[in-house]
Amino acid sequence: MNSAVYQPRKLEPGTLRVIPVGGLGEIGRNMTVFEIEGKLLIVDCGVLFPEENQPGVDLILPDFAPVRDRLDDVLGIVLTHGHEDHIGAVPYLLRLRQDIPLIGSGLTLALIEAKLKEHRITPYTLQVEEGQHEKLGPFDLEFIAVNHSIPDALAVAITTSAGVALVTGDFKMDQLPLDDRITDLRAFARLGEAGVDLFLVDSTNADVPGFTPSERAIGPVLESVIAKAPRRVIVASFSSHVHRVQQVLDAASANGRKVAFMGRSMVRNMTIAADLGYLKVPDGVLIDAKKAADLPDDRIVYMSTGSQGEPMAVLARMANLEHQIEVGKGDTVILASSLIPGNENAVYRVINGLTKLGATVVHKGNARVHVSGHAAAGELLYCFNIIRPKNVLPVHGEYRHLVANQRLAIDTGVPEENTFIAEDGTVLDLKDGIVEVVGQLDLGYVYVDGSTVGEITEADLKDRRILAEEGFISIFAAIDAQTGRIIVGPEIQSRGFAEDEAVFDAVKPLIVKALTDAAENGTRDTHAFSQVIRRTVGRWVNTQHRRRPMIVPVVIEA
Repeated sequence: MNSAVYQPRKLEPGTLRVIPVGGLGEIGRNMTVFEIEGKLLIVDCGVLFPEENQPGVDLILPDFAPVRDRLDDVLGIVLTHGHEDHIGAVPYLLRLRQDIPLIGSGLTLALIEAKLKEHRITPYTLQVEEGQHEKLGPFDLEFIAVNHSIPDALAVAITTSAGVALVTGDFKMDQLPLDDRITDLRAFARLGEAGVDLFLVDSTNADVPGFTPSERAIGPVLESVIAKAPRRVIVASFSSHVHRVQQVLDAASANGRKVAFMGRSMVRNMTIAADLGYLKVPDGVLIDAKKAADLPDDRIVYMSTGSQGEPMAVLARMANLEHQIEVGKGDTVILASSLIPGNENAVYRVINGLTKLGATVVHKGNARVHVSGHAAAGELLYCFNIIRPKNVLPVHGEYRHLVANQRLAIDTGVPEENTFIAEDGTVLDLKDGIVEVVGQLDLGYVYVDGSTVGEITEADLKDRRILAEEGFISIFAAIDAQTGRIIVGPEIQSRGFAEDEAVFDAVKPLIVKALTDAAENGTRDTHAFSQVIRRTVGRWVNTQHRRRPMIVPVVIEA
């Protein structure tokens, strides 16, 4: 994997260019750009959720640089399914051009339309379903049913004059899915017989041996846990996990409990799913959250967001005693999701907080209350053998997942030189069944921080981490610029460094001497004097205290 940045050569006629913009080397930000004959097609446009070392960041977007200056060439955005890591960045791309058509299944489009409403964007949409063909300029699209942890997920086969690329999106091969909609392996086989030149395949569970268990295994476990719960039950899940919410509704109904949805996204998404018929609500089970408090504790289930430990989600606020529902002894909390890499510490912090309050916390580690939505190694082997692709590009996963998926492809007979471990910004060209890496773009993270998009840099995040971990010291001094003599100060204040300000008495003489020496050596401007203070205090803090706080000197001429 060579990450040296170099510009790709000019795209030749009859060649399909593929640029993964996000989703390689990470779980999230999934976005791939296809180009041929001067036209662009985008598949997915998702977000990545921040980790602990990205303080203050709300969301992380793909870098739109490959399409930013060519928005008029974009024929459409194909959305494989309705999860945030595949649709969450669409509003930010449509801010640049609002009339890019969105193509997806009924539920996927309904979820993105609701999200776009909050951004005051009315999109152009084309609803498709499995088996349907659509032509967008030089791109012939065929949509194929795949099974995932959200209904209505689709793979897409993209046929061009250069060849056929098959994009799985997120998928697994549950043979007994809750909605009876299995991954269409017959369509995969048919495409394989005709010839798939490039297979872009989900890698999230490629390093997990065997097969992903069926969603149906979860229902009895949830029902058993709820049946034994002495008081309230709080279930946390992704706000788009329709299948899991269905199982909670059914389990609650079987145990004579009502269900209240908690969290704006949960209420919004499940209302959409119920209206479209994807969520079948048993009569009389749903209750408004405000009325839930009037019910006996053993007659209510709260369905909430926050299964990834997100600080502002319902579950984390409960753990921090910042929510109207006060979790206590006898309550049961079920985390019905897997851990996204990077979120582990946040999730365990929430689990510990809830346990400390007296709750019994049930999670994937101690009960089968969740199964993954992604194909494990056994299922991926089936796919490689059925499709027999000429070239394979593992996508959607961290580096270890991509390599594991590459190994599976090689084991099934794909030549190693025809498998590609790429990264975000790798440029691949397909022609006559041959794929070449022809460039590496310099694509970075785009941070959403409050109302700003892309204004926060890595340097800003480094400053925030220093402030959080090391504190800061400010030094004020008024000086005579001619002599460097301090007329007022140095006044030193700190936050998060030392409670007793007397600790700085030792460094003040060093500052006075350094400024005098600088003036004798010809220094005259206040910026140069402030740098002298920064270096002097920095050396002292590092040698005496083994710390690296942020140092903010302010020097004025008196």
